[in-house]
Amino acid sequence: MADPRIIKVELDEATILWRNADIEQERRIAIFDLIEENHFAPCRTYPGDYAGPFQLKLSVNEGRLVLDIRRDDGEPLETLILALGRFRRPIRDYFAICDSYYQAIRKATAQEIETIDMARRGVHNEAAELLKERLEGKVEIDFATARRLFTLICVLHIRG
Repeated sequence: MADPRIIKVELDEATILWRNADIEQERRIAIFDLIEENHFAPCRTYPGDYAGPFQLKLSVNEGRLVLDIRRDDGEPLETLILALGRFRRPIRDYFAICDSYYQAIRKATAQEIETIDMARRGVHNEAAELLKERLEGKVEIDFATARRLFTLICVLHIRG
């Protein structure tokens, strides 16, 4: 019986060079929310018609996103590699708007914070759509899953 979802997600610790409390909180929330509710259905047919649930390890290697997909017992299924060139600008924009948001939380008015948060969500949504597009034909994911995965991709790009 198919169970197209992620039950465990791991970030390559060697890829993450720097993080602060805000970033660590974003990472924890994204992973928790992703595990709680997601749709992740690789398009390839696996031996025994295995269709989930899946373990997923994310890393960045030589400017490429690596998605290591495994069975629920950890047995490898496939590794997908995506060029990250088209994500550079959304990642940079997302970092910039998040910095503004974290600064605004400390001293801005509620209206200013709301404006920045709306811009942050807009950048995040556009990046999630791009991720869905880049995974098309490889893995079927829903919008909420794409948003959470984009957050984790950003965590992998923090350089301090």
